[in-house]
Amino acid sequence: MSSRAPVIWWIRRDLRLCDNPALTAAAESGAPVLPVYILDEQDEALGAAPKFRLGLGLEHFGQELAKAGSRLILRRGKALEVLQDLIEETGAGAVHWSRLYDPQAIARDSAIKQQLKEQGVEVISHGGRLLFEPWTVETKAGGMYKVYTPFWKAVRGRNVDSLLAAPGKLAAPDSWPASDGLADWHMGAAMRRGADVVARYCRVGEAAAQARLEDFLEDSVDAYKARRDYPAEDATSGLSENLAWGEISPHRMWHQGSAAMERGSQGAEHFLKEIVWREFAYHLMYNSPHILTESWREEWQDFPWSKKITPQVQAWQRGQTGYGFVDAAMRELYVTGKMHNRARMIVASFLTKHLMTHWKIGMDWFADTLVDWDPASNALGWQWVAGSGPDAAPFFRVFNPSGQLEKFDPEGAYTGRWIAEGQDTPPQTALDFFDAAPLSWDLSAGMAPAEPVVSLQAGRDRALTAYREAREER
Repeated sequence: MSSRAPVIWWIRRDLRLCDNPALTAAAESGAPVLPVYILDEQDEALGAAPKFRLGLGLEHFGQELAKAGSRLILRRGKALEVLQDLIEETGAGAVHWSRLYDPQAIARDSAIKQQLKEQGVEVISHGGRLLFEPWTVETKAGGMYKVYTPFWKAVRGRNVDSLLAAPGKLAAPDSWPASDGLADWHMGAAMRRGADVVARYCRVGEAAAQARLEDFLEDSVDAYKARRDYPAEDATSGLSENLAWGEISPHRMWHQGSAAMERGSQGAEHFLKEIVWREFAYHLMYNSPHILTESWREEWQDFPWSKKITPQVQAWQRGQTGYGFVDAAMRELYVTGKMHNRARMIVASFLTKHLMTHWKIGMDWFADTLVDWDPASNALGWQWVAGSGPDAAPFFRVFNPSGQLEKFDPEGAYTGRWIAEGQDTPPQTALDFFDAAPLSWDLSAGMAPAEPVVSLQAGRDRALTAYREAREER
């Protein structure tokens, strides 16, 4: 115990003890550390699956803090008011936090920093969520990068901060402030009956994340570049879930991936490139935040996408389009809260091109159903496929879901894993979909396979006609 004024460690998307500059600085101050999570308006607005997964992460992280001789303080309300209350209650003299980079968080954090400093409280923000702070990466002309490859070339040789050990034990205050009960927050309420299903597919916490990374680099990284597009194979790291909530740092992934590359692992460099693709997404969000809300390219603002939730769009959401790759992917999403990356491209192309529906409808659906939801990566991914974003795939690149299925799931292992209809003894993964889906959808494993909601050729022709006409009008 200590009579020194404590410091507040405001936890956000950094649910880990290792490689956490904010925690390290708070611990090294020598003062008692108050780990605090604040459920403010921005977290209240999270979609069903990310909010549920955040709740799982907080529950686990509270247990890890207890093992370190500390505890997790939970408070709900406006972040500034909560911090001011805690400072008054505890006499805390400093607040540490890890930076976030979306425009809402930047505005909130800037206002909080200014207000607390005016009150005589020390406020220190730290990196840790990204390898490189967005403002430190510029073109030779001094602007932002708009294309990935030059961005990769600009950062691949940069030094990445070293890994940090977890503090041995966090100094505790003489008395702990009151905490909300996590159960009272009802973080999984919007998941309804799907919560128990999705929870079975989550791997929560820092130890699980580090084990995932080590297993991937030991068993799968050699074949990563060649096999990562095959959705039935365990060929990717699966770390997006943990990275989204800060249960592992990109620094650890980078350093251990670099070590694997130095050992001669064939797919390691491509793994590093994927880490940097995430950095590119944050670079874009920080420098052009409108990527979150509107078409990044000005000329795409008036493209004639539908903004209605039509019966076809509902069929897409429910894995009932009649196309195996699309339906398997959308069911994987609903059961696990995740989706294979190749599948994400297929379902996004189908929605924005074959169904001529605005990418924001898809982006918003993902924001509600992904446990690995990340604002920057989600926005860039959707705009990349739709053709409206930076460094985007051209709109006329229309993925054929049937052709893609023949190429990347030739034996039908992926569709068989997630689509029960037509199978005499469907696997549990496929049956889980009907346990997670809302009863109002009126779906069952014994129903007939879905009929195609659109002809692939007709959908492709309609999309290309709209694209050609839009170009002629510019």
